[in-house]
Amino acid sequence: MQEPFEVVVARHGGTVLRVCRAMLGPVDADDAWSATFLSALIAYPQLAHQANVEAWLVTIAHRKAIDVTRARSRRAVPVDVLPERAASLHADARDLDLWSALAALPTKQRHVIAYHHLGGLPYAEVADLLGGTAVAARRAGADGIATLRRTYGAAASDSTWRTKP
Repeated sequence: MQEPFEVVVARHGGTVLRVCRAMLGPVDADDAWSATFLSALIAYPQLAHQANVEAWLVTIAHRKAIDVTRARSRRAVPVDVLPERAASLHADARDLDLWSALAALPTKQRHVIAYHHLGGLPYAEVADLLGGTAVAARRAGADGIATLRRTYGAAASDSTWRTKP
């Protein structure tokens, strides 16, 4: 017997949100998260009982993020001055720096980091999602993490933001 869907949302909601944020940034992530769980709610009764629910949800989130990206690219926004980007609730300047550093990575590296490090998927499943081999996914992830350590680490040490004692 499957567990109630509310329990699935409570257990895996944070992981799905981290994946959506890594792929889309903090602004569009909430819409992708909602779309993910709406689709999952519809398909959940047919899901095999032995299925990896977290991997299934991350796969749906991946597809919803692609949908949001495609929709964003088709949408025209004529403005004279670009609006300031809205900050997420509970985000501080360091969080926004991390999202900027993550967004600057090449697409494959960003996706591998989102799926493996934030979503918890093994490299073999990441390779299935993105195409390629598990070795290539591992390499892309290692390169992305190394770049984040260089760029984000430097930005964090240069900032005036300090942790509270």
